Amino acid sequence: MDTLLKLSRWIDALTERVGKSAIWLVLVVVLVSTGNAVLRYTLNYSSNAFLEIQWYLFGAIFLACSGYTLMRNEHVRIDLVASKLSKRGQTWIDIFGILFFLMPMAFTILILSWPVFMHAFVGNEMSNSPGGLIMWPVRLMIPVGFVLLIAQGISELIKRIGFLKGLCPDPTEKVIAMTAEEELAAIIKARKEKGEA
Repeated sequence: MDTLLKLSRWIDALTERVGKSAIWLVLVVVLVSTGNAVLRYTLNYSSNAFLEIQWYLFGAIFLACSGYTLMRNEHVRIDLVASKLSKRGQTWIDIFGILFFLMPMAFTILILSWPVFMHAFVGNEMSNSPGGLIMWPVRLMIPVGFVLLIAQGISELIKRIGFLKGLCPDPTEKVIAMTAEEELAAIIKARKEKGEA
């Protein structure tokens, strides 16, 4: 089990890096969207490529962050039954959900999306829109995103089994940490207090 928990920590570290990197794509989307609007209203110029890159990036954000969201236990839950159960009962429900819902769905989408990507890649598929982009990068995002989700699902399964065996803390406990703004405010306050003392 120790080896599996090490694997889980490695997957979590990868998911953390991918998730935090993908968050920067939000800024890119905002800049592309703003640039497109400025060009359209000032120079009366627009391109379908600008619009398509926005939805490519939205797709990348969603798919790359799905494992990150699972790791942080931020997916929407309806706890009508689970909230009445003990932590062990909730953990068993999570294990059941991972094994019989998450994994089959993720593997099915992975298997079905790969040929779609290969067809687009081999055929150098282009968007139907004039001035549109090539399609294979956006088609590739789907299997890659679901590989990341499957990997994180395996990690979550390992952590829940480890929790049931008493080998690791409850993986569903939310760690309440300060935001970057709160950390900065605390540092400024500490420096002011130090300077006044």
